[in-house]
Amino acid sequence: MTPLDNLNTINTVAELIKLSVAPVFLIAAVAGLLNVFTGRLTRIIDKVDKIEELEKNQPEDDIDHNKRVKRHEFLTKRMKNTNRAIFLCAIAGLLVALVIVTMFLSTLFEFHSATVISILFILAMLCLISSILVFLLEIHYTTYFIRSKKNLFNKVSK
Repeated sequence: MTPLDNLNTINTVAELIKLSVAPVFLIAAVAGLLNVFTGRLTRIIDKVDKIEELEKNQPEDDIDHNKRVKRHEFLTKRMKNTNRAIFLCAIAGLLVALVIVTMFLSTLFEFHSATVISILFILAMLCLISSILVFLLEIHYTTYFIRSKKNLFNKVSK
């Protein structure tokens, strides 16, 4: 191996590292979203636990029983949506990581990977978009519940 070949190899690796920086930042953004999603899921689970504890301590013919059942069903729907958002976001992060690995492997084993990288990246973006849309649906459920609760309170207080 001549010094020129060694320099070309170093330049190629340096170029690969430069190209992989953007996907690494994307993985960091996905990690941030996952943190937000799991935090929200934790709060929902805490609320479900409180309702289940109340159900254990209160008789079924209690006036608030139906309210608790409806609230439990609503929180379960929110929990499912948040779980879907977490799943899709995690898949997006995995696909972005595969993009980075594919870039390095294609250089090491000298195969043409533009199509594979493009497909992986497009799939990652579709998963990320889907996770954000599902999360927006979860936020819509929450704000709808708050608005309906507020409207009910306003009717009762009049």
